[in-house]
Amino acid sequence: MSADDWHRRVDPSKPHPARMYDYYLGGKDNFEADREAAEQVLRVLPEVRLMALENRAFLGRAVRFLAAAGIRQFLDIGTGLPTQGSTSEVAHEVAPDARIVYVDNDPMVLVHARALLADRAPGDTVVIEGDVRDPDAILGHPDVRAVIDFDQPVALLLVAILHFVRDSEDPAGIVERFMRDMAPGSYLVLSHATHDFDPERSAEGSRPYANATAPFVTRSGAEIKRFFDGLEMVDPGLVQLPLWRPDGDPSPHLDAIWVYGGVARRG
Repeated sequence: MSADDWHRRVDPSKPHPARMYDYYLGGKDNFEADREAAEQVLRVLPEVRLMALENRAFLGRAVRFLAAAGIRQFLDIGTGLPTQGSTSEVAHEVAPDARIVYVDNDPMVLVHARALLADRAPGDTVVIEGDVRDPDAILGHPDVRAVIDFDQPVALLLVAILHFVRDSEDPAGIVERFMRDMAPGSYLVLSHATHDFDPERSAEGSRPYANATAPFVTRSGAEIKRFFDGLEMVDPGLVQLPLWRPDGDPSPHLDAIWVYGGVARRG
């Protein structure tokens, strides 16, 4: 992607969830519109920063678990801007031969991710442009097919992405379509914001996303659990993020983490 193409396609006046998430994590790869929208959310839900950090930690624990279990292929959709503890960084610590495909629809993410990954061994980690709402385009992408062997187990990472998909866009069908191409022994890693703990504040905190490039759709635990239908949940099941196989004592701020996470295996 050329510099001219990047500037043409990135609209700094419209908030993007990936850049807002970067702001929550303390990053600097965001624009004024992203910061303003994020601050609107934070005024209602200051807990969002903690949720973002816990989501990143959950991703790391899940990837580490899967790499230790023998998974060597990771398809990470809705990657967001690369930060410390990214999928490739964690996976390669455990399994240097792991292969990773990052997918995002934000040109800014693509440019930054490719720059950061430029020193990796060629072919083991690639970044492509794609949208979770178009599984066929992602699964059929030549760069994906060059890195991922779908006859072997794959870890599909849908971490903090499906709450940007409307019900009318059939998020459950999207998950099912991706998993249909996965070999037995593949895994789904998923995290998703919920309104179970405070529906009114959750709704108010979601409003700033109405002007962003994607909405923010919280769902109940029961609705999120249905994304795992037909798969075998890994213990401890679908739980608040800090409770999923914590490295030590779970976060003392558990009541502030309005995000569920889980890992499941295709039998």
